[in-house]
Amino acid sequence: MLARVRGPRWRSLSAVALAALTLQAAPARAAGVDAAALRAAALAIDTKQIQAMGSNMLFVQSGTVNRGGMRMGWGATKTLVYDDLLAIMRECPSVVAAAPGSQAAAQVVFGNDNWATNINGTEPQYFDIRSWPLAEGTSFTQDDVTTAANVAVIGETVRKNLFGATDPVGQTVRINNLSFKVVGLLTPKGTSAAMGQDQDDIILVPITTLQKKITGQDWLRWIMVSAASKDASYTAQQQITALLRDRHRIRSGQDDDFFVRNLADMADLADQNARLFTILLASIASISLLVGGIGIMNIMLVSVTERTREIGIRMAIGATEGDVQQQFLIEAVVLSVVGGGVGILSGMGASYLITQTLGWPVLVSPTAIFAAVLFSMAVGIFFGFYPARKAARLDPIEALRYE
Repeated sequence: MLARVRGPRWRSLSAVALAALTLQAAPARAAGVDAAALRAAALAIDTKQIQAMGSNMLFVQSGTVNRGGMRMGWGATKTLVYDDLLAIMRECPSVVAAAPGSQAAAQVVFGNDNWATNINGTEPQYFDIRSWPLAEGTSFTQDDVTTAANVAVIGETVRKNLFGATDPVGQTVRINNLSFKVVGLLTPKGTSAAMGQDQDDIILVPITTLQKKITGQDWLRWIMVSAASKDASYTAQQQITALLRDRHRIRSGQDDDFFVRNLADMADLADQNARLFTILLASIASISLLVGGIGIMNIMLVSVTERTREIGIRMAIGATEGDVQQQFLIEAVVLSVVGGGVGILSGMGASYLITQTLGWPVLVSPTAIFAAVLFSMAVGIFFGFYPARKAARLDPIEALRYE
């Protein structure tokens, strides 16, 4: 009789239960794995982009000016000067390095090719502050700054559009009809996380060369500042703001004629966005877990009903309530773990597809997989307890009479 009770009907029911659980519980585990993987990917991408901009960097920019009721935008004032940089280095303890900067747009010519780009004037420490090594050649030196030498370091975008397959180092380009020798090629940095601009579309020359021979301006457009650490960057920001307000004789209540941007704020914002994204996916996974758990409970309740005679026979030959309850709990956990395994594999597959199609460095951590397995077991125990308890409390005599 026991063999008959455990025949085709029970095998069919098991198959239906497993298929239903797989469809209902797997999305939750897949969403959980993808949530952790995408958050890690988002953090890795944002961190890489922010680190590419510089080390603990602050960006001090000349401010806006009001002319005839019209605000001219950032970079319009002429109050940011080289002496401000010297004062920052001298009076701000949290600052370890600073580089001046100004810029101009120009058409650059090499042979029969030309390219419109930004010409930035600065000093050699700029490359260290920006953590920007050279792929080829060397940077200009402090002697080049002192003598206002006609030397240039170019970005990858400029190289591609002007030189193609030709080695740019040692070549001569014309900027505003002035000849400049290319002494170095920068490593590619890609798009800026802060500005959304191509960082490689740039030519760097000594600040004195730009001011004396190209723009004719003796003020600065910006100052790149490197703090001792990320935490020190907030202190440096306050020190720089207070110092420049005092040097520029800005009274209390008046607007600053400069702007200080801290890249640490961008890193914090990127982390907040990643956390929000994780919460969103975790909410979706929680709803899927609830739906999958309810599905497990309903499937197990149907299983208890269909196997009433089997339960009665087990009790009649000596099985205790604990034995029956344990059996059904194990079945619920197994079904949940199988569904979780399918979900984990689906999540890993989705992460792989994201990496292949979008190029995101999706990271699937063992912690996320381990957590998914634990949640699968917990869901099976929680939602399988009521059906297991119901099966254990059946009256053996009534169960044997059940048809």
